[in-house]
Amino acid sequence: EHKTQKKAVETKSAKKPAKETRVIKEVALITTEEFERVPAYMKGRITYDQINAVVQQINKAVLGKYKILCQSLKCMSAPVRNLYHRFIEEETKDTKGVFFIVEADIKEFTELKVDKRFHSILNILRHCQRVRELRGSGLIRYVIC
Repeated sequence: EHKTQKKAVETKSAKKPAKETRVIKEVALITTEEFERVPAYMKGRITYDQINAVVQQINKAVLGKYKILCQSLKCMSAPVRNLYHRFIEEETKDTKGVFFIVEADIKEFTELKVDKRFHSILNILRHCQRVRELRGSGLIRYVIC
């Protein structure tokens, strides 16, 4: 009788799989050595702290986007569900399995202005191999390396 109770407990716990924790890839901060190796024409008047502040905001946007993508559709509100469908539409065969954001995600999840300075910082991040661009179907996708 005691053995059958143990087996029943074991089968109940075996049926419920542990929820998978998906690790969301983030952009690593720029080191001072890397910043010094960036050509002066790329840097202009952009400081080391400004670049790392943008990196943190990009990480915030990536985290926000992929938290929504990991949720089930049942527990989403209508605006979040609309975002989810937009994220799915932006995905292509090239972006399967990689983490990326578009400018709309940056506007949605951060207070950053997508201006000339922001684009020059993205250029520096591409130079340091933190992000890469994927262009196609009218969108520029910034893939996290």
